[in-house]
Amino acid sequence: MAKIDEEKTAFHADKGTFCYTKMPFGLKNAGATYQRLIDKVFKEQIGRNMEAYVDDLVIKSQTEDTLLNDIQETFANLRAANMKLNPAKCSFGMKQGKFLGHVVADQNIMANPAKVKAILDMRSPQSLKELQCLNGRLAALHRFVSKLAEKSAPFFEALKRCTDKEDFLWTEEAEAAFQALKRTLAELPSLTAPEAGEEVILYLAVGEKVLSSVLCAERRDKQIPMYFVSRTMADPETRYSKLEKLLLALVHTTRRLRRYFQAYRVCVLTNYPLREIVQRPETSGRFAKWAIELGELDLKFRPRTAIKGQVLADFITELDSKETEQETPATPMLPPTVTSSDAWTLYTDGASSKDGSGAGLVLIDPCGVEVTYAIRLEFPSTNNESEYEALLAGLRLAKKMGVRKLSARVDSLLVANQVKGEFEIREAALQKYADCVKAIASSFLEFEIIQIPRGQNKKADALSKLASLAFAHLTKQIPVEVITTPMGEPMEVNDVNTQTDSWMTPFVKYLTDGTTPTSNQEANKLRLQAVNYTLKDGRLYRTAYLQPLLRCLTEDEGLYVIQEFHRGICGTHSGPRSIVTRMLNTGFYWPTMYSDAEKEIRKCRGCQVHASVQRVPKREMIPVTSPWPFHKWAIDIVGPFPEAPGKIKFLVVAVDYFTKWVEARPLATITGKQMINFVWENICCRFGLPGKIVSDNGKQFAENPFRAWCKELQIIQIFTSVAHPQSNGQVERTNRSIVTGIKARLGAEGKNWVRELPSVVWAMRTTERTSHGHTPFSLTYGTEAVIPAEIGMPSQRILEMNEETNDTELLVNLSLTEERRNMAAINEARYKKKIEGYYNAKVKPATFRPGDFVFRNNEASRQEKQGKLGPNWEGPYQIREAHQKGSYKLATLDGKAVPRHWNGMQLKKCYI
Repeated sequence: MAKIDEEKTAFHADKGTFCYTKMPFGLKNAGATYQRLIDKVFKEQIGRNMEAYVDDLVIKSQTEDTLLNDIQETFANLRAANMKLNPAKCSFGMKQGKFLGHVVADQNIMANPAKVKAILDMRSPQSLKELQCLNGRLAALHRFVSKLAEKSAPFFEALKRCTDKEDFLWTEEAEAAFQALKRTLAELPSLTAPEAGEEVILYLAVGEKVLSSVLCAERRDKQIPMYFVSRTMADPETRYSKLEKLLLALVHTTRRLRRYFQAYRVCVLTNYPLREIVQRPETSGRFAKWAIELGELDLKFRPRTAIKGQVLADFITELDSKETEQETPATPMLPPTVTSSDAWTLYTDGASSKDGSGAGLVLIDPCGVEVTYAIRLEFPSTNNESEYEALLAGLRLAKKMGVRKLSARVDSLLVANQVKGEFEIREAALQKYADCVKAIASSFLEFEIIQIPRGQNKKADALSKLASLAFAHLTKQIPVEVITTPMGEPMEVNDVNTQTDSWMTPFVKYLTDGTTPTSNQEANKLRLQAVNYTLKDGRLYRTAYLQPLLRCLTEDEGLYVIQEFHRGICGTHSGPRSIVTRMLNTGFYWPTMYSDAEKEIRKCRGCQVHASVQRVPKREMIPVTSPWPFHKWAIDIVGPFPEAPGKIKFLVVAVDYFTKWVEARPLATITGKQMINFVWENICCRFGLPGKIVSDNGKQFAENPFRAWCKELQIIQIFTSVAHPQSNGQVERTNRSIVTGIKARLGAEGKNWVRELPSVVWAMRTTERTSHGHTPFSLTYGTEAVIPAEIGMPSQRILEMNEETNDTELLVNLSLTEERRNMAAINEARYKKKIEGYYNAKVKPATFRPGDFVFRNNEASRQEKQGKLGPNWEGPYQIREAHQKGSYKLATLDGKAVPRHWNGMQLKKCYI
């Protein structure tokens, strides 16, 4: 033990306190700790040339040449871990040896002869202790003895009766079982171990009170056992049906030998429909629980074939000799109470009267269990037609139940002989009925129809007469079906179309004949998924949480269902989640139903044109800057306002991007000539020719004469996207401030707004801007303007003003204007970076490429009628040009160009 851990094992004795220097196995968790040590020391060898369990080590070498190398590698690992071996317990170069209580040879695993001899040399138990000793010794050999629980059942009965040592009673039955067990132990079979990639075979056997199974491997046309499992059933389990017992035996085997089932593919050989139970667990709650437990394992079910091995043949013979229900090898799977050699019996009768028509049938299985059924015919029919309806209903019921051999008994001489072909059929309606009966009868392995006296058909006759009159009182105990149309037409069954491959094809093939893909990974995946599917009347269904069975559809069928649910008569153009929920509740399923619904709903024109307009930005902010003052101006027209003297009702506003200087002029008319005069007088004559002018797409700016005048003076015009004021946000924000200021100064009168305009503009010029921290006046003239408040309440600079040096100070301020402007540019860049980060955090990118189809915001384009029922989007259009800053040129579907640029915020992708 490590020095630091020795004190953790300290204990107190009479002579003092002691601790362990080597770990004893008596300590708690010592075994598990030692096993972890062994796994760590020999991690490179275990599974390759060594097997280790706690302190038992077995070096396995395939040839004599590798034996020394394997031993040398083992000793090296032992020295590295400072571990020592007991020479008295070591053996080398052996072809077989003891390991974990068994004798392990090259290809076989045999029982320990000492343990077998100990039982063979025992005398018959004379006391409770000797019987307990016998049972303990048998437990060590349980994997070698076929159906040990059944052979040792008398011993356990003796133990149950012995409540006290004096009550021990050794019966003749126990003695006979003891002697038979000794003969069995004298000839114990050799077992084998599974090989990598090998398919393991499992046989099941059940008795009245015992479950048994055996794992075996098939090698060289011979089946060799691997492990025998058996146990006694609890009292409630003894009352299970045969099928439930078989499935319980399978579940118990998987729990007992879980490592085998997890590492290898196991094939269960049985003639009972265990696969159907595992794949259709809705039969009962017990079956459902077992099916879920077995679903994770790689199980395969096949009918039994010839037994290849005397030991296994004895295992099956012992089962058949004590069971009342025998299995016939290599036969198709049938219902649990029926075998292929038994025939079912069907009694049918029809009745017709003025009150209505009805049919009754009684289906009896080979064990005598009756299934009664009544039918109410809600259409006019003769007595012969009612007889045929009853016969057809019975045949279809038998077919659905998987009956292979059927004997139909009818009391109508006409129907029996017409079906046999002995009577001529003159009526067309009866001919259709007879043809339909023959078509269904051909699907049975054996079929016969016999005419019997009415006295032997009393039950079916009574059911038909009751159903023809009234059937409300029958539904509590007898299933009653109401048929509104004749069944005389040939029955059409819409089988799953396996000719055209779909996602259902692998499941249909697997459930039909067990066909799996060639890839082991794909085959395992298919088996695990197939547990949730079942075939019923030729259709594939899936079990679900909301419905017992969901009908599986192909992609084309699913597309029709989606369209019907979305925009059909009962469609409400709801989203994919709602549509999928409704389809599941209705009983439809296919794997890609949600993605298919999402794609199909995207293409719905009604949903697209009436979709809500999203205000979330679609691309990152593009900050607008100017390199120097008065180089880049934004211009816009505000109005109309209430008419002022001189019929003035409009206002043209211009803002410099650098200094935020505002120029505004009220106008009576807004024409291109007026815009030229404003720019010339308010901008050019005061600050020089601008380099760029940003405006909207109004005709006063986008058309002549203003466009030609700008081109003549080499002024670059930049036009914003339609209905996207954010592109010219500088002037739009200024417009709002001007209008707010005018309204505040006018109060409730709202007249003569022109008189208040200069005061509002002056206030904006002398107000410090948050973006750069300066007033537009100071960035323009180098000095802050004197405002009326400083005259009424003199400020510091007014009180300390020196008229002699004032002009010199103003000139100094003008010299420092360049530095002030540089600082303003740095502050504005920092401020815009902060705003840009806040804005970009809300962006949900959406870009379009040339050739994409889009819808246009109807509120911006106004191409369609607006109102409560008007569309939010109109189009579609095609992207003709895509610009880097998020604006696009559009074209109609005919290829005609759409005027102006459109921002991505006003566009929405169109799915066609």
